[in-house]
Amino acid sequence: MKKHNPANERIKRKYFTFLKEAKRYSEPTIDTSAKAISRFESYTNYRDFKAFHFEQAIAFKKHLTEQKGQQSGEKLSKATLYSTVTQLKRFFQWLALQPGYKSCLQYSDAEYFNLSDKDTRIATTRREQKFPTMEQIKHVINSMPAENDIKRRNRALVAFTILTGARDSAIASLKLKHVDLITGCVNQDARDVNTKFSKTFNTFFFPVGEEIHSIVTEWVSYLRNKKLWGNEDPLFPATHIELDANLQFKATGLSRNNWSNATPIRTIFHEAFEKAGLPYFNPHSFRNTLVQLGLKNCKTPEELKAWSQNLGHEKVLTTFTSYGEVACYRQGEIIRNMATPQKPVPKDANEMVEAIYRRLCSADLDTKRSENKS
Repeated sequence: MKKHNPANERIKRKYFTFLKEAKRYSEPTIDTSAKAISRFESYTNYRDFKAFHFEQAIAFKKHLTEQKGQQSGEKLSKATLYSTVTQLKRFFQWLALQPGYKSCLQYSDAEYFNLSDKDTRIATTRREQKFPTMEQIKHVINSMPAENDIKRRNRALVAFTILTGARDSAIASLKLKHVDLITGCVNQDARDVNTKFSKTFNTFFFPVGEEIHSIVTEWVSYLRNKKLWGNEDPLFPATHIELDANLQFKATGLSRNNWSNATPIRTIFHEAFEKAGLPYFNPHSFRNTLVQLGLKNCKTPEELKAWSQNLGHEKVLTTFTSYGEVACYRQGEIIRNMATPQKPVPKDANEMVEAIYRRLCSADLDTKRSENKS
């Protein structure tokens, strides 16, 4: 049974280079495209792309709806279907413009990868994002033990995530030099830190409670003063693994290296929430918690802008569209409160004086205009 097609492999390599160098897509995005193309090749038994016909796209969509996920064992979601066929559509549109393929493929044939309007709406509809409350996060942190270096690190990790709202990929690459306890600031420098879109920005500690702030401060001080680590050492070091007397791998403490990726961080979060008796929330969900806290506490546009910048958003609109939807429970509270008659709020004396002054000025201006006309 065929496992690859040499001609297909060559053109795929060219396409992935195009995505990386010309479109500037990230590795995960390119991997998504590669997985979609691999699904299609497997279905066609690795037939040459030059033999593509729109009927293959139609049949592949039907085939895809009958497939089941390897982990869930359930049929693929509409979102997965949409992502797969969208990647294939882009690939074959690009392919139809390449030398050697122009005469074999029709650019418009890639349109047959489109899902129905109904399935597209289902796949692209934004759903309410679940996130933990501040009370739940504090409960998890308070329930985490800290009797050794590894457990102390894990507790500080969860506390740091809600204190800064940093993404897990950034946290995994942070070094001690990036944290300034005096100003309460984290310098997410893209030269060293794996930030989204390689943006460099400063994050000041969010006002989430003195206890959380103290846990992070104590952790940084512990690394610097007790372990005598320097600026280039990791803020959250990987676990040091050794072989024990029985030749079994065993965690023996902290290494002086950063994690290579964010997977261990998500594992720590999963275990912490499970042991606290709560459903699992991933590190990124803490950013939603902070956005909701900001929408509640920010009183002026300037405060909301500062809160948004602190999360690494260049525009406040990003905060609103990506994280700022009103939670379902809060939506209900607002609607119910609107049905309750509201007592008139007395105006501040200064506001009343200013209103009277503006009205008098307006009346005086109207009088002068009338006199000038006459």
